[in-house]
Amino acid sequence: MRFIMLFMLSLVSFISIASYKPQDGDIIFQSSQSRQSLAVEQATNSPYSHMGIIFIKNGKPYVFEAANKVIYTPLNSWIARGKNKKYIIKRLKNHDLSNNEIAKLKRVASSFEGKPYDIWFGWDNNYIYCSELIWKIYDKALKLKIGQLQTIKDFNLSSPAVKQKLKERYGNKIPYQETVISPVSIFNSPLLITVDKQW
Repeated sequence: MRFIMLFMLSLVSFISIASYKPQDGDIIFQSSQSRQSLAVEQATNSPYSHMGIIFIKNGKPYVFEAANKVIYTPLNSWIARGKNKKYIIKRLKNHDLSNNEIAKLKRVASSFEGKPYDIWFGWDNNYIYCSELIWKIYDKALKLKIGQLQTIKDFNLSSPAVKQKLKERYGNKIPYQETVISPVSIFNSPLLITVDKQW
């Protein structure tokens, strides 16, 4: 009986994953394999160190992300780049995006395309990091604030990996009061619901 139950649960999970269809505006999370990933995960006490927003272009899903710069990456390539190819995808709960809302999201997104990555996690628009990109796209396009804004001092800054990155980026002048948004803050937003998971 226990074997049958486990089999049924795995089958339900498989069906759920197989039936997922990417939609404009979906938000995807992963643990990246970048050099700063460990520091981000330890500072935010979460496994999510990178994220992006999915847009459909010419019938194919892409992840709009802040990597070395803000670019479109094919969804499959983006997933393959993450740690163990694990990911979780969320979308707005009880809110089907209209064509007009999707157009607004894409229009705002285009204003960020090509901007360089922000290694200092500043809140201006000259440089952009991954979670900042998604938060600002939804805020500017739809007035939706997905995730609670914080400051650098709110994070767990005690681990050696975090201390090293802070030293590299800021020296002895850490901007503790700088406004920031983390991937896990967006992940935990009550405005979102999980629609696909490979974790």
